[in-house]
Amino acid sequence: MTRRRSLLTPTSLVLACLLAVPIADAQAWELQGIKSITATTRDNQRITLGSVRFEPRGDGTVAFTVSLEPSRFTDHFLSMKEFKCLDGPGEVVCHVPYPHAQPRTITADDLAWLEHNLLFLYQLPTDFGAKLWNGLYFQLEPTEQGLRGRPQAIDLNYISAPSDTPEQPPYQPEQRDEIAPGVRWIESLIIE
Repeated sequence: MTRRRSLLTPTSLVLACLLAVPIADAQAWELQGIKSITATTRDNQRITLGSVRFEPRGDGTVAFTVSLEPSRFTDHFLSMKEFKCLDGPGEVVCHVPYPHAQPRTITADDLAWLEHNLLFLYQLPTDFGAKLWNGLYFQLEPTEQGLRGRPQAIDLNYISAPSDTPEQPPYQPEQRDEIAPGVRWIESLIIE
């Protein structure tokens, strides 16, 4: 009777175990550093809008600063106010800065204040004046590469006056409505 030798040596066994460990965890996306903000459109464009800087604090929160790239936007004067807008095929999408005091912090489980810094409105190129009831809120969700925001409908008139609870983001789920895919020109915002 012949005895078979195992093809697995101690070294090859260690190598096999190391290769089985997912490397993705070591390179997981983090809320840290400068990340780009990109809009994806229904006509398959990717438009870099600017960046966001994440600065982790020791208490579990992350401070953030959104910087939009002025050269990507055109100036539109709507309702006696200047808006920074993107001119799309059949739709103009304008950034609406959140007008009230806020902490400018988030946590991994609560991205609401960042979402409130990425408010937009949309309208037809022929519309006169800002249509604040045509607001867009991008609800952010984590992905392996970063954050992806899908548009939801909001009424921007809701934030025309400061909230009675300024520490709480005003656009809670009950103030937002789902938008069917493909209805709006900007289909998502990506932070990576």
